[in-house]
Amino acid sequence: MQEISMKIWQLLDEVGKVIVGQDNLKRDIVIALLSGGHILLEWAPGLAKTRTVSSFSQALKLDFQRIQFTPDLLPSDLIWAKIYDPDAKSFEVKKWPIFANFVLADEINRAPSKVQSALLECMEERQVTIGEETFLLDEPFIVLATQNPLEQEGTFHLPEAQLDRFLLKTLVEYPTAAEEKKILTESLEREIVKISKVFTKKDIQNFKKLIDGVEVSQSVYEYICRIVFASRDSEKYPEISYGWSPRASLALLRTAKVLAAIYGRSFVLPEDVKEMAYWVMRHRIIMSYEALAEDITSDDMIERILADTKID
Repeated sequence: MQEISMKIWQLLDEVGKVIVGQDNLKRDIVIALLSGGHILLEWAPGLAKTRTVSSFSQALKLDFQRIQFTPDLLPSDLIWAKIYDPDAKSFEVKKWPIFANFVLADEINRAPSKVQSALLECMEERQVTIGEETFLLDEPFIVLATQNPLEQEGTFHLPEAQLDRFLLKTLVEYPTAAEEKKILTESLEREIVKISKVFTKKDIQNFKKLIDGVEVSQSVYEYICRIVFASRDSEKYPEISYGWSPRASLALLRTAKVLAAIYGRSFVLPEDVKEMAYWVMRHRIIMSYEALAEDITSDDMIERILADTKID
């Protein structure tokens, strides 16, 4: 795992030539890349979310497409369209932005449900069905969807079924005072920096296979089960209406394996599970109306569950 760890840190350093701070975001993109998952990004505009994703695509030489979600967007604008070819006198299927490795769905909650649902097959099955034909998406395929929690007018709520498709929910934070100063003083230099290629698609596939082999002890499996089952205990935690599904358990396991590899270990520790719990679980928990009225957040509940769950 030392080779994978060195390559990952080299990748993070390369992206760091352009992006100041945002360590959680950069870590989560690596985890999603090596776990085969997707990320929901949340916080205010102007925090370099788009530029970070673009920088990763350059460092990996992968295709990158950005889609601005708007209320008038149609599924055909996202996935495909039939264009008439006057020379051939026939309609030709034209593939749209979804056929890329990194797809940034900017302000996903500004598009209506019919557009959001068009992403479900892509995210879960890694394929697009057009009429009677099915097209496989190129690997790796990652959807990074942003939403602005500050604006509610003209937005559409993401259904729970779609939220569950996202491996991680990353809260993109403001830079620290030192990082803000660095952004100001080095802005011109960072504009002209060229990002070098770090590793290839084949390397990514090889890394995924090696990470699949990261050892997980029975005590760690039991620890994950206790965390997930605690969320379903309505008597102990009445603030939770619906707990986590087995998809959440698998997501927690997958991300903990990748985190162990980032740290250069061939085995998972309970601390890896705890570190990833917030990012994996916060968007999958459904709070009761009473809890929402009392401003109890999903992160508050995760903190309580982790504090109450023993590590053997």
